Amino acid sequence: MNIKHDDFEAFDFFRTDRFVNDPYSYFDYLREKSPVLREPHQGIVMVTGYDEALQVYNDADSFSSCMSTTGPFAGCPIPLKGRESEDISELIEAYRDKTAFSDQLPTMDPPEHTKQRALLMALITPKRLKENEDFMWELADKQIDTFISRGECEIMGDFAQPFAVLVISDLLGVPTEDRIKFRQQLIRQERRPGVVGHTDEGEIHHSPLAWLYDTFSAYIEDRRRNPGGDILTKLAAATFPDGSQPKPLDVARIAANLFAAGQETTVRLLSYAFQVVGERPDLQKRLREDRSLIPNFVEECLRIEGPVKGDFRLAKKPTKVGGLDIPAGTFLYVANSAANRDARKFENPGEFKIDRENARLNVAFGRGRHACPGAPLARAEAVVSLNCMFDRTRDIRISEKVHGPPGARRYGYLPTFILRGLTHLNLEFDSVPGGSQ
Repeated sequence: MNIKHDDFEAFDFFRTDRFVNDPYSYFDYLREKSPVLREPHQGIVMVTGYDEALQVYNDADSFSSCMSTTGPFAGCPIPLKGRESEDISELIEAYRDKTAFSDQLPTMDPPEHTKQRALLMALITPKRLKENEDFMWELADKQIDTFISRGECEIMGDFAQPFAVLVISDLLGVPTEDRIKFRQQLIRQERRPGVVGHTDEGEIHHSPLAWLYDTFSAYIEDRRRNPGGDILTKLAAATFPDGSQPKPLDVARIAANLFAAGQETTVRLLSYAFQVVGERPDLQKRLREDRSLIPNFVEECLRIEGPVKGDFRLAKKPTKVGGLDIPAGTFLYVANSAANRDARKFENPGEFKIDRENARLNVAFGRGRHACPGAPLARAEAVVSLNCMFDRTRDIRISEKVHGPPGARRYGYLPTFILRGLTHLNLEFDSVPGGSQ
């Protein structure tokens, strides 16, 4: 869809689908005016510059994450009017449990966030991640087995979604006999927060992860009564930094957040990576011939089409970002997708460069206290998936019968202002005789 210059002012980014397919021209327009700018429709401050985004992400004293995934669009219960010159930190805490998704890690602030994140990091240690990566190679091959003979697949439903769910299931020690149930419960299309044009409070569910909460709470309670030598027993024995034992629900929330965030971001990352592979035979050839290029290829995928379009922050006290005065109670939208295309940081930012030297400096997974703890997992899943698909195929192509011919492709994107990603991606390929190498 071609976006006219006049549309940038006339259309509300948060309530129109006009920028769903191409948010980047809108972000570029804003950044050219100023990397920190208040948009005219909702009064939200748009942060599109790289340095400015890092300033906000790294300043938890000035900015709250209390409504990071919804902004004001789920309804803001905090009485902000008339508080512009105050420090509203205590006010935010007084109303926190009335805000959407307040029980989830992305919306927490220190000190609770610090405590809960420490518990999460105790669960996904480097040793555990390495064991999980070893499992990925076998799992990826098994998942490819389910469609390789067809010579085509819908990469998200046939591979990425089941792969991501089972990887996290293994990481957290879900019993083998329960993993099919996890796939059935977690691989489904549901309304997501931040859907463009759907901002009524009634459409946002306070606790959409109830099934995971119940399931993991039961696991933890059982392992505390009947400890064994498995990973769930280690989860059950994990403690907060002060040595206190978390409630089963605390551990369940951490596990549930890892499932939800890990699946969503990994699926979007994998879909874009394979879209580039299918669209760019030249890059595919280079990757096949030199697998050492794959990790940086993944970083460039994250930079140019990261799975998180942006997050919200709420100013706790009067401050200044990028030269703009920010009163207390102001909502800011930190646009990761825009920061990753800031020409002040990335030369020729709209160009996909497989050997870009600073690609890893992308903020696709955020930065600061709320940087995604599952980022190493998503990166490893992408590297493993690409390698395994290259092993099992000779050529990977975009399906013209689904997406149209080169130059006239038809792609659908998630209609949300939080996430960035394809709705589906159909591929065709020539399989390697004799199976995996």
